[in-house]
Amino acid sequence: MKILITGKPGSGKTTLLARVAQELGKKAGGMVTREIRERGRRVGFYVENLSTGEKATFAHVALPKARRVGKYGVDMAALERVGVKAIEQALRECELVLIDEIAPMELYSNAFIRAVEEAFSSPKQVVASIHLKSKHPLITSLKSRRGVVIYTINEENREEVFRRVMEVLEHEGEDSRVQAEQAGG
Repeated sequence: MKILITGKPGSGKTTLLARVAQELGKKAGGMVTREIRERGRRVGFYVENLSTGEKATFAHVALPKARRVGKYGVDMAALERVGVKAIEQALRECELVLIDEIAPMELYSNAFIRAVEEAFSSPKQVVASIHLKSKHPLITSLKSRRGVVIYTINEENREEVFRRVMEVLEHEGEDSRVQAEQAGG
């Protein structure tokens, strides 16, 4: 099962993915991006490997990188070193691949795009958050894939969306175990 979570900034997409990872433990891996705040203001983002805990700042107002998205300098090498490697590791080692977030900053990385495409083409379960309004070809393609479930999250429905995602993942896991047992696996 492939699940996409979308919603406005601050709606709870990252929190939902982190909760799914916590709930499933070692069965889940991948990456999350978290805000960096200074004096109550968002000044950047770091990427974290959910399996190893490795972190790296990949976007910050003070990063003097050539690649800029809005007010942020973006360090693609940091995203690829931690985030892309986390997706690749989850594809090798986990039942569920978590990807947060498929959005404009991350989509400047061809390695990130390839890792996302590999995850969505794999037989693994995937839960990924996507930018609400992006018209990027990858996001458009993921949204139109057969069998992809899309949930829009907001402050009012956070718990309901989390519950539904967990139900879908658990049901899908039961279905695959039954199929393996029926096939003699």
